[in-house]
Parts: sequence; C-alpha cells; structure tokens
Amino acid sequence: MNTQDMTAKIADGHGFIAALDQSGGSTPKALKGYGVDEDAWGSDEEMFALIHQMRSRIITSPCFTGEKVLGAILFERTMDGQVDGKPAPQALIERGVVPFIKIDKGLEAEENGVQLMKPMPELDALLTRAKGLGVFGTKERSVVNLANAEGIAAIVKQQFEVAQQVLDHGLVPIIEPEVNIKSSERAQADAILCDELVKALDAMPGDEKVMLKLSIPAQAGLFDPLVDHPRVLRVVALSGGYERPEACAELAKNRGMIASFSRALLQDLRAPMSDDDFDASLGGAIDEIHAASTNKVPVTA
Repeated sequence: MNTQDMTAKIADGHGFIAALDQSGGSTPKALKGYGVDEDAWGSDEEMFALIHQMRSRIITSPCFTGEKVLGAILFERTMDGQVDGKPAPQALIERGVVPFIKIDKGLEAEENGVQLMKPMPELDALLTRAKGLGVFGTKERSVVNLANAEGIAAIVKQQFEVAQQVLDHGLVPIIEPEVNIKSSERAQADAILCDELVKALDAMPGDEKVMLKLSIPAQAGLFDPLVDHPRVLRVVALSGGYERPEACAELAKNRGMIASFSRALLQDLRAPMSDDDFDASLGGAIDEIHAASTNKVPVTA
C-alpha cells in the first residue's frame, strides 16, 4: 500500500483501528491482563520485550488482517522493533493494515478540569523516523475530566498545534482529547468539546485532513457534525474503560464512528493460550468490534 491507498482505506474502509500502543506507564497493567505478572521481568528492557512478544503474536495472528482491521496504532518501541523478521510498520502494511504511531509522552497534572500533553521536544525527529519506516499517521492523547470551557479550549488548541506539526511531516494526525466517561460532567464536556473541535476544524489552513479519536458520547449522534466535517478523514472511538460488549453496544449507536479499542480488543487474550485458542479469542473480539463499527443501529429519541 502506498500513501494514497492507505488514505483511501482509512477514509472508506469497513473495519476498525486496533490500539496496540500501551506505553511505559501502562505496560505492567497490560501484561498483567495478559497473564504475565511483574515477577516475570527484572528490568524495563525485559518488560518491553515481553509486551513486544504479545504485540507480535497479535499482528501475526491469521485473523489480524486488513479485511477487518484497517489500521493499528503502535508504541514507539514497537515501531522500531521487528515483527516476523521485518520492521513492524512493514509487517502491518504487508497484512493490509495501516500503521500509526503514538507520539505523546504522557499527561500534565490536571488544570482547569483537563490534562494537557507533556512537552515533546524530540517530536520532529520521531516524525522523521516514523515517516521513513512507512508509518501513515500518529496519535496524541490528552484528557478532559470536567466540563470546563477554558480547559477544553486549551486542550483543542494544543492538539491542533501538534497536529499541524505532524501534517508538516507528511503524516496524518489522530487528535485524541479523551473525555473521561466516569466524569459527573461527561455530557456537558462532550458538547463543549464538539463545539471547540468544529471551530478548530473550520479554522484549519489549506486542505489537509485530520482524524479524531473520541470517547463514545453520552448522547448518541452528538458527534455527527464531526463525522461529516470536510476536514475529518475519520472519527474513531476509544473504549474508555467499558468492557467490550458495552463499548460495542454504545459504539453501534453512533453513525460514522469506528472503533479504536485497546483493552476492549485484548481483554480475553492470555499468554499461556495455545495458538489456536489465542487466534480464536482474538478473532472473536475482532468480529465483535468490526460489527459495531460497520453495522449501526437506529437510535430513537
């Protein structure tokens, strides 16, 4: 796939994006969920080697192909590693899966009800390396905890500044201002965020497009204006702490949104599984998430 092919696949493909981008802070939790306890490693290098083995097992599974998995978001170390003897992005491309890379370096402390992204002083170098490895796009996450208009405006401003830096390197940014689904002000935060995103999209120079990764809204259909916006290539949804059945049920209510799940995709996989059991479990999760991404249910008022 060349860039044009990947753009068309992400824009119009029937499927979802797998999030395989757990970073240093969340890796122990991801490994524990996979059935690997902390006494299984003695250093960060050993820990990252174990998570890379898990990701490689997923990527090389017979069910993990571009038929239902449109793209995959990688952690930086995974991007720089080998899968099946090839650079990880190339291994994905050969399976028909579009590669993305997580670029943020974690979150600042909460201020005005939100958590901005930490500074990324080495971002230009990372983007150059990613482009050279065939990566198509990036993902950058910040978090909205409260319906604070000032804080949400600051998050959107920062996200679009970083997105422009990504676009300048010839990559497609996934803008991810996650609304905490456990927030007591979730519905109000969704609405403020939607308005701010529309304003930022309308103000974008040129004709390039971005992607959005958003929490499934409390009000089904709220993000329709973002789905339909001419500057948005695709809107994808994070599971946000929902178990897979509930995440899929909520996603199916939202026209035009496809999944970009992490834990909800991987929650049933365990290291001791035989390859047949592993592939069957992963395949079942892929089928369920694919259905929620492509088969929408009508929502009555």
